[in-house]
Amino acid sequence: MNLPEFIVKNGYYEGCTSNFEDSRIVLVGAGFDGTSSYRSGSRFAPIALRSETILAQENYSPYFERDLADRKIHDMGDVEIAFGNNQETLRRIESASRFIVDSGKIPFFVGGEHLITLPAIKPVLQKYPDLHIVQLDAHLDLIDELFGERISHGTVMHRIYDLLGEPGRIYQIGIRSGSPEEYVFARANTRLFPFQTTGFTEHLHELGGKPVYLTIDLDVFDPSLIPGTGTPEAGGIFFQEFIQFLKEIENLQIVGADMVELAPQIDSTNASTIVASKILRELLVMI
Repeated sequence: MNLPEFIVKNGYYEGCTSNFEDSRIVLVGAGFDGTSSYRSGSRFAPIALRSETILAQENYSPYFERDLADRKIHDMGDVEIAFGNNQETLRRIESASRFIVDSGKIPFFVGGEHLITLPAIKPVLQKYPDLHIVQLDAHLDLIDELFGERISHGTVMHRIYDLLGEPGRIYQIGIRSGSPEEYVFARANTRLFPFQTTGFTEHLHELGGKPVYLTIDLDVFDPSLIPGTGTPEAGGIFFQEFIQFLKEIENLQIVGADMVELAPQIDSTNASTIVASKILRELLVMI
């Protein structure tokens, strides 16, 4: 296997035991936070999560009664970030995603800020033109421009909507923040399920047999659970509700995923990284 030249190894996620050729899911870190508009630091999340999973050494999920070590998961490494050159960094993330998708694997990106979803999703959409997006997030991320910039963590879902080219294919769950203009756009063009996950599960049948990309912004969780994130919002979900959500979506055809916006250095207790590590494990066990 010839990795893209900009992939670097920074340790490994505990439990990712398969080599690339035998794997079904490929993890790759994308520690980019070049457009963060409030609290930066998500660039450190991939390394922090690797360190935490090695220390924890708990691969078994009692929720799903499966062991991560039994899953065919490979940790490919990190995209080397071209600091100061956002365009080049996004190109590298897209190339890494294309390498994984073209190899017949499921890409799972660990950010980084939410903008990484845009380049990560492009090769998945090219392979699955009828792709649907399931987004867990506190924010709509549907601004057309943020501080004059159309490519940003706050505009990412609007740019993904532009790629999809039609309404009704983005399911936005747990939302509790956005501008009036974003809410107008969402009500007309996306499927909006604010505050909780329960309303969405009643619509799961709509996604039966359809390819799904799952993107999870960790600020969907209440900041009392994960304070170490770039833009925390009160009123979020908690871990048990998340596990129930995963059980509900277990049979969806998930063809790509990411987990973004952990900023580990903001939380001096390290609790945010510990919880995010557990969330990552359950995601990988579920897919």
